[in-house]
Amino acid sequence: MADWKSASIAADAFKDRVILVTGAGQGLGAMAAIELAKLGATIILLGRNEKKLSRTYDAIEAAGGPQPAAVPLDLAKMGEAELNQLGVLIQKEFGRLDGILHCANGFNHLSPLANQKLDEWVDMFRVNVAAPFAMTRALFPLLQQSPDAAVLVLGETHAFEPNAYWGGFSVSKAGQKNWVEIAAAEWENIPNVRINLLVPGPIQSPFRLATHPAESAENLPQASDLFPAMAYLLGGNSTGQSGQVVFFQAQKN
Repeated sequence: MADWKSASIAADAFKDRVILVTGAGQGLGAMAAIELAKLGATIILLGRNEKKLSRTYDAIEAAGGPQPAAVPLDLAKMGEAELNQLGVLIQKEFGRLDGILHCANGFNHLSPLANQKLDEWVDMFRVNVAAPFAMTRALFPLLQQSPDAAVLVLGETHAFEPNAYWGGFSVSKAGQKNWVEIAAAEWENIPNVRINLLVPGPIQSPFRLATHPAESAENLPQASDLFPAMAYLLGGNSTGQSGQVVFFQAQKN
């Protein structure tokens, strides 16, 4: 079975594909949106900060990618009505959906369990697990119409290596694996739709800077180093591979 390390990416690998990217205003989401557009994808940018979405939008246009769309939406607050409206919007404006890249990341702060609040846990579960699940479910009819659709969820190392002070973030991220594997099992007889989980590991990003402010980033992979793995799992090279957990960097022993 091929993997992202050995696969090549054609310059027009995503031509005519429509990809929704959550968390597209900054970090890995913004990087992926721009790079996918360079390969021909029409990108639907989704995030809660309009100003940040605008920067990604402008970067895609400056790079000569297909004209994107921007959808301001807060995953911590959205409900079924907003999800239904999103589906209607995509159907009306694009008529198709070939992939979803879930990059939005719900995180409050590092602290002992004794200091963590119920509302903080609920918000993190909503953004990291419940909202991606609900969005994928709401948009599944569009994905199912695509000849080759992929859902890719960005995971987090602390879901697999739980440690002190990571609390609700670690627990909510751990739920992603179960969701991905359950969805893949239920879609077993729908070969044109797949779902996988990609775990970046320590990487240069705004999130890493927030959690490790004193760390020197020089020795960490750049965000763009992750893109070949993203493109592989979202593109046609990974057709037939579903329910996998892919680690960009080796786990600790």
